[in-house]
Amino acid sequence: MSNLRSVTKHPTISLVQSCSGIREIKQIHTQLLINGLLNEPFLLAQFLASIALHHPNNVGYSQQLLDQSHNPTVFAFNSLIRVHSKGLTPERSFHFFHRILHSNLSPDNYTFTFLVRTCARISSPKTSLAVHASVIKHGFELESHVQSGLINSYAELGFLDSSWRLFSEISEPDLVTRTSMLSACARFGKLDIAQRLFDEIPHRDLIAWNALIAGYAQCGRSKEALHLFHLMQKEGVEVNDVTMVSVLSACTHLGALDQGRWAHAYIGRNRLQLTVTLGTALIDMYFKCGNMGRAMEVFWQMREKNVYTWSAAIGGFAMNGIGEECLKLFDLMKQEGVIPNEVTYIAVLRGCSVVGLVKEGRKHFDSMTQVYGLEPELEHYGCMVDLYGRAGLLDDAFDVINNMPMTPHAGAWGALLNACRIYRNMELGELALRKILELEDKNDGAYVLLSNMYADFKNWDNVSNVRQLMKVKGVRKIPGCSVIEVGGEVHEFFVGDKSHPRYGEIEVMLGEISRRLNLSGYVANTNPVLFDIEEEDKEDALCRHSEKVAIAFGLISLGEGVPIRIVKNLRVCGDCHDATKIISRVFSREIIVRDRNRFHHFKDGECSCKGYW
Repeated sequence: MSNLRSVTKHPTISLVQSCSGIREIKQIHTQLLINGLLNEPFLLAQFLASIALHHPNNVGYSQQLLDQSHNPTVFAFNSLIRVHSKGLTPERSFHFFHRILHSNLSPDNYTFTFLVRTCARISSPKTSLAVHASVIKHGFELESHVQSGLINSYAELGFLDSSWRLFSEISEPDLVTRTSMLSACARFGKLDIAQRLFDEIPHRDLIAWNALIAGYAQCGRSKEALHLFHLMQKEGVEVNDVTMVSVLSACTHLGALDQGRWAHAYIGRNRLQLTVTLGTALIDMYFKCGNMGRAMEVFWQMREKNVYTWSAAIGGFAMNGIGEECLKLFDLMKQEGVIPNEVTYIAVLRGCSVVGLVKEGRKHFDSMTQVYGLEPELEHYGCMVDLYGRAGLLDDAFDVINNMPMTPHAGAWGALLNACRIYRNMELGELALRKILELEDKNDGAYVLLSNMYADFKNWDNVSNVRQLMKVKGVRKIPGCSVIEVGGEVHEFFVGDKSHPRYGEIEVMLGEISRRLNLSGYVANTNPVLFDIEEEDKEDALCRHSEKVAIAFGLISLGEGVPIRIVKNLRVCGDCHDATKIISRVFSREIIVRDRNRFHHFKDGECSCKGYW
C-alpha cells in the first residue's frame, strides 16, 4: 500500500482546493517554485493531485507538471489515473498506467483500484481481462477495493456469472465486496439474491442501503424501494443525494406526488446539497406527477443546470401535452449556450408531435445534423413517424420508415399502426402489424390495437382471428393497472379486481358515476370489448376498467376539490377517455391521468390532449 496517503499536506498546497480558476493555481505554483518546495517529489505529487482532483477542467496543467518532473511518484501517476477514471476520457487512465510500467516504479493497490473503475466505464471485455491479469501478476487480487472494482467491471460488461465467481472465491468477503456484489445483482434485477446479500451484512452502511434501494427502484418495484427507505431511516442511517435520487425515482414511477413532496421537504430539512442530479430528479418527479408549476419552480431555483436538467424540463412539458412551452424552453436553452444532445431532441420532437407542429418538428429534426452534428437515432425517427402519423400524414410517416438509414424498429411501426387506428387506414395498419410481429412476435399492444381497429369496422371475423392468433402464440394482454395515492399511501387497482378493503364503497360510487354519465347523454363505446357478450355486459366490463375504479376510489377518499391523480400502465382506451371528460364535469373535479404515452389533464369536460392522442 502506498505510504503517500499519510504525508501531511503543505498549507500552501491545501489552498489549491479553494481556488476559483487557473489564474490562482498559477500564482500558487509560482510561490512554490520561489520557495523551492516543488523540488520535493512528494510535495509536487500532492500539488498536481490537488489540481487534478479538485479542478478536473485543468487536468492538462497537472499533466504538464508530471511531464516536467524528474522523479515522479506512483501517487502522482495514480492521481491522474483516478481523475481520468471518473472523467470524460477514461481510456486516458491507461496512458499513465503504462508510464508507471515503463519507469522504475511499481503500481500499487490504488493504481488497480482506479484502473478497474476505468474498465467498468469503457465496457471492453478484452481490456478488463488484461487488467485482471495484471492485478494477479502484481499480487493485488486479494485487496478488497480491487476485488469490488473487478466485480463491478464484469457486471457492467454483462458478465454477472464472472462477478459471482469472483465473489464466491473470497473466503471472508468484507463490506466493500459484499456491497459490490449486491449492486451487481441489483443492475441485473436479481433482487432476491441482492436482498439475501444485504440481509447477510452485519453492519450495513449507506452504500449498501443505496445499492438495494436503487435496485428496487430501477426494476420498477417502487413500493418496496420506498419501504426500504423508511427502514433505513428507522435504523438511523444518514441519507445522501444518491439515496434521494432513488427515492424520487420510485415516487415518479408510482405518480406518488404526496410522497414526492415529502421527499423534497426532507431534502430541505436535512440540508442536502441540491446537486444537478438531485435537482433534475426533482424536476422529473414533479413533471411526471403532473405538477408542472412546482417542477419549474425547482428548475428556476437551481443554480447549476446541465443538458439533462434542461432536457427533463423540455420532456416534461412534452409529456404533459404543452408543446408550445416545450419549444420556448428549448429556444431559451440554446440562448443560454447549453448544447442540446440526443436526449434533448427526443423531448423536442415529442413536444412537436403531441400538438401537431409538423413544420417545427421537421425543422428541429433537420437541425440535429445541420447545426449540431448529431446523427438521428431510432428514437428520433420514431418521433418523426409519430409526428406525421398523428397529423394524418400517413404517406409521409411511411416514407420516414422506408428512408431510415437503419432497420426500422418496432417503435416506428407501432407509431404508424397507432396513426392507422386514428385515421382508419386498415391496409397500412395490417402492414404495420406484420412488420411489428417480425421484430417482436409477442407484442401484445400491437395485437390489441389491430383487434380494436377491426372492431371499429365491426369486422368480427378478423377480431376473432387476431385473438385466436394471440392464443396460438401464447401472447397475453398485460392486465390494466391504475395507481392512485391517497394520504401518502399508494393504492393499486387491477381490472376486475375486487380485493380492496373499501371495494363496497367503490362499487356504490361506480353506480353513481354510471347514473350521472347516463343522465348526461353518454353512450359507452363498446366496439373494442369482446364481441361475443351481451351489450349490457360490455358496458359493465368498461365500467370496471382500472382507471374508472381508481377514479371512483378518488371520489370517495379525497377531499372536495382535490385533484385526482392516476398513473396507468397501459394506454387509456377511447371509452375511458370520453367518460373521464364527462366525469370531470359532472363531479366538478380535475382528473389527471398519466398513461403509458402521456398525460391527460381532464377539467370541466375537456382534456388537455384535445383529442389528439
